[in-house]
Amino acid sequence: MAGTDDAVGVDVDTKKDGAEDLAGLEAGLDALDAVQAVRTPLRETLVRKVLPPVTAVALVLAVWQLLVWSGVTPDYKLPAPSAVGDEVRAAWLQGTLFDYIWTSVSRGLLGFLLSLVIGTPLGLLVARVPFVRAALGPILSGLQSLPSVAWVPPAVIWLGLNDSMMYAVILLGAVPSIANGLVAGIDQIPPLFLRAGRTLGATGLREARHIVMPAALPGYLAGLKQGWAFSWRSLMAAEIIASSPDLGVGLGQLLEHGRNNSSMSQVFLAIFLILVVGIAVDLLVFSPLERWVLRGRGLLVTR
Repeated sequence: MAGTDDAVGVDVDTKKDGAEDLAGLEAGLDALDAVQAVRTPLRETLVRKVLPPVTAVALVLAVWQLLVWSGVTPDYKLPAPSAVGDEVRAAWLQGTLFDYIWTSVSRGLLGFLLSLVIGTPLGLLVARVPFVRAALGPILSGLQSLPSVAWVPPAVIWLGLNDSMMYAVILLGAVPSIANGLVAGIDQIPPLFLRAGRTLGATGLREARHIVMPAALPGYLAGLKQGWAFSWRSLMAAEIIASSPDLGVGLGQLLEHGRNNSSMSQVFLAIFLILVVGIAVDLLVFSPLERWVLRGRGLLVTR
């Protein structure tokens, strides 16, 4: 009996030690999962995120001004930064500065939204239906590599000098990028996720909504970002080539007017505004979305 009691005691101790080890392992995993998001101090944020681009812009302006002072090229080829500043001030005082920006931004955003509505279901079809992928996959890849400016002449002939022509060029430039980005994201989904979703009853549209789209979100977001870049570049190409009083004066038309008037300061003003819009959309829209996606996957612990 004493031997039996000792054996039972050892067995109980072994189970107790195993339970303690398991509890310790669970506690360690919980500690790894519960990573606390620490808010970065404002000063550190300014030093890390604001100071570098400000320094880069200051260096560019300094080099630009030095080139003007050195006289390496005539003023009509390379205007001084102050001349471009005068153009900004004149457009502001005339009340046309925001008109230039809004004319192009409104077209670009609406064209991008239309591309999003078309490109998302198209990407789902290409990624999930083998026949559609075999038929349209190479065409989408070819359209993505085709310069958007190539669509401007036929769009003008087909639709005329109007906003419809602008939107057609934007769609042809952005839809392939959005669709291919979604296809790439879906291709990277682990098959286990899809099998688990089907086991739980997620099929058809429910699978696309609850399994496929959330799992493919990083690739899809990259496609959206590239799609916006193609939308913006396509629009600028269309505005530069297809100029008409009925279309208003957007940033592309402003750039072309500067060329026609041999006004390099106006040309640089248009280039500056195009860059500002592109940077603003990236900082205000896509960067927060990227941080949200990374944080949701535990890849970003600071905010």
